[in-house]
Amino acid sequence: MAGRSSPNQLTKPVGSITRGTTGVNRLRRSDRWLVHDELVAGRLRAAADPLVVDLGYGASPWTTLELAGRLRTVRPDVRVVGLEIDPQRVVPGRDGVSFARGGFELAGLQPVLVRAFNVLRQYPESAVPEAWSTILSGLAPDGLLVDGTCDELGRRCAWVLLDRSGPRSLTLAWDPFTVDQPSDIAERLPKALIHRNIPGEPIHALLTAADRAWARAAPLAPFGPRIRWRATAESLRREGFPLRAYRRRMRDCVLSVPWDIVAPNLEPARAD
Repeated sequence: MAGRSSPNQLTKPVGSITRGTTGVNRLRRSDRWLVHDELVAGRLRAAADPLVVDLGYGASPWTTLELAGRLRTVRPDVRVVGLEIDPQRVVPGRDGVSFARGGFELAGLQPVLVRAFNVLRQYPESAVPEAWSTILSGLAPDGLLVDGTCDELGRRCAWVLLDRSGPRSLTLAWDPFTVDQPSDIAERLPKALIHRNIPGEPIHALLTAADRAWARAAPLAPFGPRIRWRATAESLRREGFPLRAYRRRMRDCVLSVPWDIVAPNLEPARAD
């Protein structure tokens, strides 16, 4: 059947071996977002072949297996393939998930969704455009890429959502009870932005405004950080920042904006 492709083990993997750090439930915040995001879920439901690639899953496949389980709530017949450039990390398939060797070229697959978390963080910023281009060129026509970063316990996360035309949005998500202010997420910004958190850059302006709005919402602190964050987000919207509004009640604090709000200036960032 057309589209029912398997990993091409003759394809030379593109990329470098990562440190491979991973952990159970580390990517839960981004997984929750993927399952509930209308665009992502809609593309997955509409796909003729619901193929998803977890790129660079690390030294153990826990987060790939978790991704498959969560995406099955959206599309029960989803096919998930974990790709690792290090052949020593490729493990036998289990629980309906397969694993193979591959890199940015996606082992010749054409997935509707690629998740690449904590992969590009270990590359220089200058390598990001080419890596994005390579991955995007391998997607299914309506495919999406999630390029993200998180801390070791998954309490602070940030990711860029892209389609074949380029970046669409930036989302920050964090544990309400372990982050003192929104700008604390800056250390986990994706590689395309992490060196841009300096005066004069749009991402710095957004995080600075978020901290100011958070400080103004301090009287709501006794009601908990989620209530305080909702007030902070509303304050940012009144200032003109087009933060996405979520209809469902969120267990995480989530800040999501269109990419053009945070797109880096054209001048080179500081050295990596």
